[in-house]
Amino acid sequence: MRQILAAMTFAFGLAGLAAPSLAATHYPLTVSNCGQQVTFQKAPARIVSIGQGMTEILFSLGLADKIAGTAVWVGPVLPQYAEANSKIKRLADNDPSFESVVGQEPDLVAAEFEWHVGAQGSVGKREQFKDLGINTYLAPADCVAKVNTDGGDGVRGELFTMDLIYREIAELSEIFDVKDRGDALISALKKREADAVASISGASGKNLPVVFWFSSKEVNGDAFIAGKNGAPAYILKTIGAKNVVTTEEEWPLVGWETIAQANPAVIVLATMDRRRYAADDPKVKVVFLENDPVTKELDAVKNKHFVMMDAQSMNPTIRTIDGIETLANGIKSFGLAQ
Repeated sequence: MRQILAAMTFAFGLAGLAAPSLAATHYPLTVSNCGQQVTFQKAPARIVSIGQGMTEILFSLGLADKIAGTAVWVGPVLPQYAEANSKIKRLADNDPSFESVVGQEPDLVAAEFEWHVGAQGSVGKREQFKDLGINTYLAPADCVAKVNTDGGDGVRGELFTMDLIYREIAELSEIFDVKDRGDALISALKKREADAVASISGASGKNLPVVFWFSSKEVNGDAFIAGKNGAPAYILKTIGAKNVVTTEEEWPLVGWETIAQANPAVIVLATMDRRRYAADDPKVKVVFLENDPVTKELDAVKNKHFVMMDAQSMNPTIRTIDGIETLANGIKSFGLAQ
């Protein structure tokens, strides 16, 4: 992991040293973003970033000095950005108020999830910000082939791929006129993705049944389990393993009796610092699995085939590549690779 981070830091350093791009952004720039046309007269000077994944992309593009505030954090920031992050105002660990966002006087609000800033935005609607002269940008990964009108985590009609993250990086780098940095970041991430795929050669899950458990509102209740088209599904497809859930909902609530019927061989548990729900703590997850009369009979539980994965790797982010490596290593360590 240290080598990976060092490589990323080196690559991003090269981006900062690159010669000025011949393809500089020409303003006004209009970007088609999640069903809206957003026009920028110049590069934004003050950003409020809502969503850890969005914030880490902005950091990766060297835009920390433009971030006036952040919100919605699941765990620690990527280590190489800890110092920069410590100097930025955190408006809330979870959903910030509309007033707190507007109070930072941003000219751009960038959100990772549409349910924070969208038609039913828990923070605010895009129109509310537009009326105040504030542009909004939503991560394409949360709206392309995805519907978020049910008030939950949405329904994804097509399999997520890292191409949506690369699109987000390309669009943000154009908006901020840092195309060289964007190109370098995309190249570095694509190499990491290729290396991750190469690293699991011969370690395919071969349709191994796997379940991803993010959290639960009540420990003994239904669990937020990864649907068939989100970032975990992309990880599984890359490895060759099989998701025990077939719904298009991003994170459906699923009963453990249903999961027991599929009898997963591996259970991937989200790790996070957040304590919003009762089962956010991975230790709580394990205690439940090993003691509940239904779950303790699962093959994965009997064999202690638990893979601890950073929650951000389960979201469509630059960390999804880490998720490929983490699950592949877990399958290898359990002796399940075929």
